Amino acid sequence: MKKILVIGPSWVGDMVMSQGLYKELVKQYPDAKIDVLAPGWCKAILERMPEVNSAIEMPLGHGQFDIKTRYQLGVGLRKAQYDLAFTLPNSAKSALIPWFAKVPKRVGWKGEMRFGLLNDIRTNKKSFQYMLERYVSLAHPKHLMTGTGCLGELEDLPFPELTLSQSAQQALSEKFNLDVTRPIIGLCPGAEFGPAKRWPEQHFAVVANQMIEKGYQVALFGSAKDKEVTSKIVELINPENESSVRDLAGETSLLEAIDLIGMCKTVISNDSGLMHVAAAVGCNVVAIYGSSSPKYTPPLTSKLAVLNTDIECRPCFQRTCPKKHLNCLNELPPTRVIDAINNFDLIVRGS
Repeated sequence: MKKILVIGPSWVGDMVMSQGLYKELVKQYPDAKIDVLAPGWCKAILERMPEVNSAIEMPLGHGQFDIKTRYQLGVGLRKAQYDLAFTLPNSAKSALIPWFAKVPKRVGWKGEMRFGLLNDIRTNKKSFQYMLERYVSLAHPKHLMTGTGCLGELEDLPFPELTLSQSAQQALSEKFNLDVTRPIIGLCPGAEFGPAKRWPEQHFAVVANQMIEKGYQVALFGSAKDKEVTSKIVELINPENESSVRDLAGETSLLEAIDLIGMCKTVISNDSGLMHVAAAVGCNVVAIYGSSSPKYTPPLTSKLAVLNTDIECRPCFQRTCPKKHLNCLNELPPTRVIDAINNFDLIVRGS
């Protein structure tokens, strides 16, 4: 039995995509015991991955070095006697713990000052367009991962599939007064990266009002930081539709959000961690891109509509609009999102 330690990424979306690596490892080592070191805010994601044996909470926040704590954590992990370690972040500090833990084989991509800390360093990252490819390729011997296409097409790779709890969903529907007889449209209007990824609140509200009039109910998801955005959307809901809207931003844990998003028929999301959660629980996903691009971290699902404008200045990958107009988002009309939702409905009726 292979005992494997993974130093997981720090962001929700990246953690969701990392499941592709765990799936590939289980395929190669069916009896593998995979433990993942992760920030506390990502542990809920790992709890819904059947491939993961244990989620070990990282006691340090994002960006903290604290070599003493890293040394103590690594020494504490020695007793597990791991055979393999995979370091998914690119930083030198993330590679310290497997080294301190004396894991004999330590795999990862070339990053900042990691020679010696890792002893199986991959240097051809640009051969793989997608983050999922880069994760999955680490599970294979270096000499086989030599060029573009060596893993096949993106759709051939193991996509994330988070498990859901039906009992939790039932309890949550009662807690938040959701009508289980009506389809739910989920809205994820936040974006941790910055305003250049956020579709306007008034556009979300137009979609919400029209979908409610078609018989849907609407649930808004996000962290407490997104409450200002979701509150603005709720304020724009027509009075006769207000009873069909639930603003859940900041009201749920991430684990609860996973189960609630799993109850949605379709989710409309900016490029965010919750977009990847929606894809991994099987929702139809309408993914809206402003300053960013799906060419590296697209939602990993076949039930997908990617929407963006084609103005010449996007994607700029900036947190705020350098030109001060946000036209890449403002000029993406609600009608395009509504058409995408309707197309999903037509596919279901035609199947």
